[in-house]
Amino acid sequence: MVSKLEKIVVLETGDKAPPLDIVDQDGKIANIADFKGKWLILYFYPKDDTPGCTIEAVDFTSQVDTFKKLNAEILGVSADTKESHCKFIDKHRLSIRLLSDTKKEVAKRYGIIKNQIRFGKEIEVIARSTFIIDPEGIIRKLWTNVKPKNHVEEVKDALQELKNAPLPD
Repeated sequence: MVSKLEKIVVLETGDKAPPLDIVDQDGKIANIADFKGKWLILYFYPKDDTPGCTIEAVDFTSQVDTFKKLNAEILGVSADTKESHCKFIDKHRLSIRLLSDTKKEVAKRYGIIKNQIRFGKEIEVIARSTFIIDPEGIIRKLWTNVKPKNHVEEVKDALQELKNAPLPD
């Protein structure tokens, strides 16, 4: 059996954000260029309506107005379908856009796929991660292996700090 080797992506602050090109819960395609002139909070999570993912989505929803005042939009990304996202949004009254990366292509571009053993089988899962992307599409801050509790406050504080700091040339 021949295994396919894939290039492992490692993104860092200062890198250009990879493209999205995936649909949200309403079937609208989202891309980084759509947010030119705004800050983007792009967070990846493993699965709709699971405990940690719900905490994160509800917390981001509770801070939508604050992020808007900071000229920032919030996008959540998981491998769930847009139909699953609609149920998740309705159940928890979420007011953020959720993108469907069903083939995990975007997660691979962002280098946040990890392998886990579940029920004796190795599977690829999206690692809970967050990226702050500036108005020009550059990654300014990133977190991997995020713990959901208090993470939104951490992101908000980091964004505020970044907005007060001069951007490098």
